[in-house]
Amino acid sequence: MDKVLKFLKDVETYYLATVEGDQPRVRPFGTVHVFEGKLYIQTGKVKDVSKQLHQNPKAEICAFKNGEWLRVSGKLIEDDRNEARQSMLDAYPSLQKMYKADDGNTEVFYFENFNEGNKWLTSWKDQILSIYYFAKNELLLFSFFIFARKIYMESI
Repeated sequence: MDKVLKFLKDVETYYLATVEGDQPRVRPFGTVHVFEGKLYIQTGKVKDVSKQLHQNPKAEICAFKNGEWLRVSGKLIEDDRNEARQSMLDAYPSLQKMYKADDGNTEVFYFENFNEGNKWLTSWKDQILSIYYFAKNELLLFSFFIFARKIYMESI
């Protein structure tokens, strides 16, 4: 979890995907925090993202920086404790201009079952190595090199 948290903090802006009915919704986010061993995000109850998460808690975070990307998916569960909200606000003092732990609007969610493999931190090199691993014959190997070159060229 430390590697994921560091990556998200270094990126500063990641994208959170939710669902509204049958329509996907994606927006930039910046708050990410670990409290009691769980990965948390923060929002306001008056925002659409809050309403979407209460209707359907399945969500995904995606972030990209310097040729590496990260995806975290799972269920975001609201933690309605003041201590959890205050911990997030302490980690992001600038939020305290807009939010208070007990204002009735501040809301924090944590990823349920985060440590069960619902995370990926990868780069184009990792993708090439994973494709190579599955290349079993010369035709696949040739395709691998063409694909690897394409990925590399797109990354520079």
